[in-house]
Amino acid sequence: MQDIAKEIVIKAQAGDTGSFRSIYEETAGFVYNVALRIVKRSQDAEEVAQEVFLNIYRNLKSFHFQSSFKTWAYRIAVNAALNHLKKMKREESRRGEFNEELNYNPVFSADKGLLSDKQEQEAQVNSLLDALNPEQRAVVVLRNLEGLSYQEIADTLEININTVRSRLKRARERLIALKGGQR
Repeated sequence: MQDIAKEIVIKAQAGDTGSFRSIYEETAGFVYNVALRIVKRSQDAEEVAQEVFLNIYRNLKSFHFQSSFKTWAYRIAVNAALNHLKKMKREESRRGEFNEELNYNPVFSADKGLLSDKQEQEAQVNSLLDALNPEQRAVVVLRNLEGLSYQEIADTLEININTVRSRLKRARERLIALKGGQR
C-alpha cells in the first residue's frame, strides 16, 4: 500500500466525506488482507475491517503525522485483528466440544468436495500460521505477506526493532520445525 497524500488526510480530518472515502478505497484491501491473515476467516476479517475503519474515522483527528498514515493504519488493523483473535479464542474454548462433535475438517467440505489447489495451499498457510502465537503471526504477516520493513513493523506494533527480529526468528524456527515434521 502506498501512503495516503497528506492533503487527503487533512481534508478528511476536517470532515470531508469524499476524502475519507478516498482513504477507505486506498486502504480497504490491505486492511482486509492483514486482518484475514491474522484471524484466518473471511467473515471475521470483514468484521475486523469494519472495526478498523470505525477506529480510523473516530480517531482521524488525533493523527498528527508523527508516523506515516500507512504505519498508523497498519497499527490499528493489527491491534484490531489481535484483539478479535483473543475474543475468538475465548469463544472457541466455549465451543470446543461442539466443534469436536462435528468432526470439522478444513480440507474437505461436504457440499463442495475437495478444495481447489489454491484453497488447499491457503489452508496449509493458515495451518502454519495457526501454529504461531499471535505476536509471531502478526510479524510474519506484516513482513512476508504485506512486505513491510523491520522498522515499519516495529513502528506499526510499537515494539523495538530487535523484538521484531526476535519474533521473526522464533516464528521461522517454529515453521521450519513444523515443515521438517511433515516430511
